[in-house]
Amino acid sequence: MPKLGTRTILALAAAAVLVVVVAVAAVVAVAVRNADEPDPEITAYAHGTAATVPPYRFCEVTQSDASGQLGLNCREGATTVTLPTPAGAPLQLSLPRHIADAPWVMVLEYDLPDGTAVQRLASYRDYPEGTLAITVPSHPEPDLRLAGVEVQLVVPTRDETGAESFAPYQAWSIRTA
Repeated sequence: MPKLGTRTILALAAAAVLVVVVAVAAVVAVAVRNADEPDPEITAYAHGTAATVPPYRFCEVTQSDASGQLGLNCREGATTVTLPTPAGAPLQLSLPRHIADAPWVMVLEYDLPDGTAVQRLASYRDYPEGTLAITVPSHPEPDLRLAGVEVQLVVPTRDETGAESFAPYQAWSIRTA
């Protein structure tokens, strides 16, 4: 039986390493391609503290049925992030492109000194297109104190009577008080 030379052994070893590298690369490529995209998150910052806000509700819009109704495939995380925001310190939100590039509404909930809740609305129309950062005043008027914010992605809807409105299909919730 002929003896294998050093060059032959090195060539076989290199070929074996190459086969292993190609196999690992193929497995990684398939895993990455088939991986679920993570849900978009908002980063909130107030008074020296940052918090990552996962979706409270995350729905994917599916094809409409014969009646023209959109279908929704939803996951309810029901997570409201608490980020204490003292009066006078603004709440700053950093929006991912997923939100910034879509129609969104922001429900601002304020409390009066007697405990009465007051809601204000802001939307993508109030800011330049593609805005990625929003500052929410925590004390916009002497008697108002920010209690919470909910950012919602919305789709246009029409009810049985033909009235048109918007319905949230994704939401991120922050409690500030």
